[in-house]
Amino acid sequence: MFENHTEEQARKEILSLVEEYCNKFHKKAEYKEGDRIPYASRVYDSKEMTNLVDSSLEFWLTSGRYTREFEKKFAEFLKIKYCSLVNSGSSANLLAFMTLTSPLLKERQVKRGDEMITVAAGFPTTVTPALQYGVVPVFVDVTIPQYNIDVTYLEKALSDKTKVVMIAHTLGNPFDLKTVVEFCKKHNLWLIEDNCDALGSKYTIDGKEYLTGTVGDIGTSSFYPPHHMTMGEGGAVYTNNPLLHKIIRSIRDWGRECMCSSGQDNLCGHRFDGQFGELPRGYDHKYVYSHFGYNLKATDMQAAVGVAQIEKFPTFVERRKHNFSRLHDNLVKGGADEKLILPVPCENSDPSWFGFMMTCKNGTDRNKIVKYIENKKIQTRMLFAGNIIKHPCFDSIRNTDAYRVVGNLENTDYIMNNTFWVGVYPRMTDKMIDTMSNTIIEALELK
Repeated sequence: MFENHTEEQARKEILSLVEEYCNKFHKKAEYKEGDRIPYASRVYDSKEMTNLVDSSLEFWLTSGRYTREFEKKFAEFLKIKYCSLVNSGSSANLLAFMTLTSPLLKERQVKRGDEMITVAAGFPTTVTPALQYGVVPVFVDVTIPQYNIDVTYLEKALSDKTKVVMIAHTLGNPFDLKTVVEFCKKHNLWLIEDNCDALGSKYTIDGKEYLTGTVGDIGTSSFYPPHHMTMGEGGAVYTNNPLLHKIIRSIRDWGRECMCSSGQDNLCGHRFDGQFGELPRGYDHKYVYSHFGYNLKATDMQAAVGVAQIEKFPTFVERRKHNFSRLHDNLVKGGADEKLILPVPCENSDPSWFGFMMTCKNGTDRNKIVKYIENKKIQTRMLFAGNIIKHPCFDSIRNTDAYRVVGNLENTDYIMNNTFWVGVYPRMTDKMIDTMSNTIIEALELK
């Protein structure tokens, strides 16, 4: 087939066929009444598929040119200096936390026995790295209907062991960044923004607008299929701090001292003449390890998908906002707010919503509501763990000094028992939103 083709001509023909294939066989059917409405779905077209195949034809497989392109474009979008692509959002959280344990941070190094302020109403991988390393999570309550950290507990949670605050922007709704940042600056604490569910959300501080994830010392993102954009699997860690960036790259890439990219040698010009630790002078710099690290890199095929997704991303955010507003207006018109607490954006924020959260008021049975909605083929979700310390993973450390709780987590427990959410992802049409809202209103009338 390609006997008279150059490699470039053959590649161009293959990619043209891939585009044709995608347009013919991956075109989403229009929603019809009675179809299932998932809480999330991939949104893509032939560009993602042709990029993916383009990368596979190159067969570099590990991180390469598409990775560099994505990191550059993602950093430009966030208006931040440094971005490192990783293989998942969970790995991004692990990497962000472990970065703060580096000896290069001297007196600000996070050590075993130190404490990290966070919340129990969220996803486990926000707190797992701290627990596994031996840092004590200090859990505080959240507010309803923002579902974010109750900042009135920050000073109460503080101790002489507190070194870091690590919290997520819940379902796209930013937490009170102004208050949290002021608290962290006052007490010289690190701030990690788990931005995995809030990419594209904005927050204004003293008249200046910021994208969430870029205000703290380190931000993290996830590119799992349900999230704001996808690579299938994937994540990112980003910062404006050059020292933190150096540590991030080291720990992501096996913990090595060398900063050369895959396939690159002797970028520093001193590959064989350095002195490190107790190694012999001149030991190959590519195999010097300054941290206990991992291999958390993504593949170039994942990055290729991300390069196409980032171009579409602004339209994704606008559609999420549209869907959220339409669903909210429909529910209010239908009287749903008599039985449900509807979500409210954090003050000074412009959320890029990941989902639409609802909390049943006293007397409204969440299980009955959710069962009705699910039976109508509309997918629902809980607020992740609800209360993470109630889960079996805490059985082995329950009632030990491995973690602390400040207050009684009253709202967290109420969320665990009464809250659920539905999706607002970009491919949802007005008809799908209207079907969801009508179904929720029908469910509320069952009581």
